[in-house]
Amino acid sequence: MEQREIGLIALDLDGTLLDSHKVLSERNYKALEAASRKGIAIVPTTGRFFSGMPKAILELPFLRYAITINGARVYDAREDAVLRQAEMPAALAVDIMTYLDGHGVAYDCYQDDWGWMTADNLAQAESFAPDRYYLDLISRLLTPVPELKAYIGERGQGVQKVQAYFREDQTALRGELLKTLGTRFPDTAVSSASPRNIEINSAGASKGKAMLALAAHLGLRQEQTMAFGDGLNDLSMLTMAGIGVAMANACPEALAAAPERTASCDEDGVALAIERICL
Repeated sequence: MEQREIGLIALDLDGTLLDSHKVLSERNYKALEAASRKGIAIVPTTGRFFSGMPKAILELPFLRYAITINGARVYDAREDAVLRQAEMPAALAVDIMTYLDGHGVAYDCYQDDWGWMTADNLAQAESFAPDRYYLDLISRLLTPVPELKAYIGERGQGVQKVQAYFREDQTALRGELLKTLGTRFPDTAVSSASPRNIEINSAGASKGKAMLALAAHLGLRQEQTMAFGDGLNDLSMLTMAGIGVAMANACPEALAAAPERTASCDEDGVALAIERICL
């Protein structure tokens, strides 16, 4: 990879900036710190809402901007200001949930920067959480309500994301819905961050669109952006960034889409690329 003038680095978290144990390595931290000292905006880019990001990310001293909920929100933490927002209407979210009910799939949604789930589904989280880390994440970031569709319908506010969860025996169903949900609900963007989930956002929400919107806000050109990712929900920013970098541990689609590759999340792949390109 050649050296380029970079002004913004967008970073997926799990499987990218964080290693397989969900830890921010010292080398990755030092690379981000050095890039920040050069005036480069370091931008966590995640499917979670802002306060749901790991403590190690929230405590970064150079953290100002974040792209959250797969691009549904661009947030300036220093000014406590929402710079961009892309939500789906409540009625569309309820239609999607009704469709998922017909397939026996558990689901939640993000609204007002928090997670909500039908209580009966949340009580069965162990059946669809792939590991203890994910189970802990679900328990911390979701509030149970008696029935989610009714709750969302009564509030009538925009929904940031609907997320479907799949049991181990529903792998084929997940693959089918990944292919068909976007056609059935054309005003949505369908992606995934885990082998056991599907994430459904407004069509106006993607990590790539949010990254370019933030770059424009900062007076940067597209070619001055750099993005790292490993999952389906990273595809838009990997292809739209001036330099898109897939991790060695990325899914096949991300590896095929990204112009560049780096080492895995357990081998400080983010730091290696930043050191080579930006430092």
